[in-house]
Amino acid sequence: MTLEDKNQNDIVSSNTKNSLDIKYVFSDKPINRFKTKPKLEDKSTLLSKLKKEIENIENCELKNSSNKIVFSDGNDQSKVMIVGEGPGHKEDEIGKPFVGDAGMLLNKMLKAINVERNQVYITNVVNYRPPNNRKPEPTEVKRYSEFLRKHISIIDPKILILMGSTAMESLFGSNIKITKERGNWKDIIINNKTYLCIITFHPAYLLRQPENKKYSWIDLKKIRKKIDQLNLSL
Repeated sequence: MTLEDKNQNDIVSSNTKNSLDIKYVFSDKPINRFKTKPKLEDKSTLLSKLKKEIENIENCELKNSSNKIVFSDGNDQSKVMIVGEGPGHKEDEIGKPFVGDAGMLLNKMLKAINVERNQVYITNVVNYRPPNNRKPEPTEVKRYSEFLRKHISIIDPKILILMGSTAMESLFGSNIKITKERGNWKDIIINNKTYLCIITFHPAYLLRQPENKKYSWIDLKKIRKKIDQLNLSL
């Protein structure tokens, strides 16, 4: 037999195979080396892990003074994500963001541009109610902004709406003013991905300063226009 005539079964002699009591199986089929490739975790699993990570936070005054975590509300498959400041009394009681008076106004604002609340995804910078409804401290904003960035990466929105100065500062820092930055489309890079975002007034602020609703209406129309330009299905 010439070398060219040999096949794979001839490589190991029958005597050798018998003496070692080994069963050899040869195949000309290509080897699939990707059978054990891990599957990517789905969005709901990643959100559950993030929520658990926040629930396990230690040495946090916000957590210690709250009733429950306020993680999110809405559609986690949405391409529009809204970020507010932090929970109030009603949110802390129910466990969902924007369910008090500010939440009712938010619902009206969304409906004004033909968007329903359940068509967007909503969260806050901090996930526990600040004592006495105070504004989150800069150190708290910085600490929770790490969770927020993970949250944004998981949801992966096409449009990111930052409502209020706390939401703005959590991602852009405190060197800019909301009165100058609101209504402008901005790019922000999170985990090596660029997101399109717009800053606007928080509904709670508009309840205190209703004369500024006219500016929010301008912002809302810009958001509606961008949704249409990007052909987003909500």
